[in-house]
Amino acid sequence: MRATVLDPRNRALVQAVRLALLLGGVFLWWLLTALDLIPVFFFGDPVGVARQLATWFASGTVFTHLSVTLIETLLAFGIGTALGLGIGLWLALNPFLAEVFDPFIKAFNSMPRLIFAPIFALWFGLGIWSKVALGVTLVFFVVFFNVFQGVREVSPVVLANTRMLGAGPRQLLRHVYLPSATSWVFSSLHNAVGIAFVGSVVGEYLGSERGVGYLILLAEGVFDINAVIAGILLLTVFALLLDIAVSFLENHLLRWRPTAGQTVAASA
Repeated sequence: MRATVLDPRNRALVQAVRLALLLGGVFLWWLLTALDLIPVFFFGDPVGVARQLATWFASGTVFTHLSVTLIETLLAFGIGTALGLGIGLWLALNPFLAEVFDPFIKAFNSMPRLIFAPIFALWFGLGIWSKVALGVTLVFFVVFFNVFQGVREVSPVVLANTRMLGAGPRQLLRHVYLPSATSWVFSSLHNAVGIAFVGSVVGEYLGSERGVGYLILLAEGVFDINAVIAGILLLTVFALLLDIAVSFLENHLLRWRPTAGQTVAASA
């Protein structure tokens, strides 16, 4: 089956449809609350949410909280990715050790890791490192399993031919294993961005004096649904921005891959 390639001329139409869906959803939300078809107390209203965001940014208080959450997220994302990449490669290239550690890894991965948040708060205090530790445990396994599988998916024929050409372990790692794992890594990183935010916000819920999660917790305490939604939207926007940054890096590092258009043209 041939892939369906979107005509570049239709990209503007795609963006227009996306914008229309977004604005239509916001308008429907406002209309339902304005007509009292849904209670504002439980669902908020877009005007109140926009007013809350404007108040946060005008006062400047949100920047301190946002910077804390972003630092926690970036640290958890970076450390978890590095550990997942390194340990995933190490075990994938060592079948004996992979077999030894397999039950331990599966057991730890099966644990609901959010329950470790109070333990990390006890170990690392209520600062950023308890949130980073929680985020690392969430990001690590997403990256680890993708890297491990990516290395294991390398074709034996490619490995045999590369060895016949005289490639040593370093050449195999650089020219065969890493390129094979890279696409798997980036597919996991898109998920890891959101998961890193989850770790940071959950940690802030359980004990913190700063962060967007802390703002949301305060708003929930006084039943301010508009502030809760405003905090969620704020986190969503910055998660999307980080995802765009990952996509940019992916396109740069994987520019050697043929595009969908080139693939279809070659198969035509």
